[in-house]
Amino acid sequence: MAPMLIIWLSTAWDEEDEIAETYMRRKGFAYGKSGKPVCNNALLKSVLADVTMSYQNLESMELGVTTIDNYFDTLGGITKAVKRAKGGREIPVYIGDQTQGEGVVRTLSEQVSLETRTRMLNPKWFEGMLKHGYEGVRQIEVHITNTMGWSATTGQVQPWVYKQLTQTFILDPKMRERLAQLNPTASARMANRLMEASNRNYWQPDDEMRAAMKQASDELEDRLEGVFETPALQRVG
Repeated sequence: MAPMLIIWLSTAWDEEDEIAETYMRRKGFAYGKSGKPVCNNALLKSVLADVTMSYQNLESMELGVTTIDNYFDTLGGITKAVKRAKGGREIPVYIGDQTQGEGVVRTLSEQVSLETRTRMLNPKWFEGMLKHGYEGVRQIEVHITNTMGWSATTGQVQPWVYKQLTQTFILDPKMRERLAQLNPTASARMANRLMEASNRNYWQPDDEMRAAMKQASDELEDRLEGVFETPALQRVG
């Protein structure tokens, strides 16, 4: 698992600057005349301070920026480190989609929005995922987790993304029931991620929606505990 992802998924960090610190600590090594790597964060910081933008090419039609954690771990990590090196100044983040035709360059915000509409919020996509049962629900949760990774590292995810994901997967009773039956662990984690995104001010639901999210999250957690308790009771018996 990617180093920054470990810290982030543990929710142990309080300030996003910790992500930049982790990136610098893990990537700030240089090879000198001795041929051995030596930590040189000052050199890395001086190089990053001159960066004016960050960029990533998509490697496959099958993999988007919210599909796997490698993208936000690397591009997001370096973007966060650049911001720190530049004294808090933001830089634009671009995604090069060369997978079809002549290719197109989008901002990261545009790319995340596009993938959200065409994949996560597209019934053809998520119904296809649900046909895979347990693993399909896990993949939906992975997309949501990676989306939040982009918020943590770049802040370039539009609030409507979280709102519509919440409405689609958590606040719809029928969908929530389907997810919980197929994979209670991932469905509960999904609700927790969306709540965490709100708590970290990546988006702000109104009071009514927040209350509904809390109720749905509690329901999924209770169900999860029940799923885990039943096998233990059977073994004791």
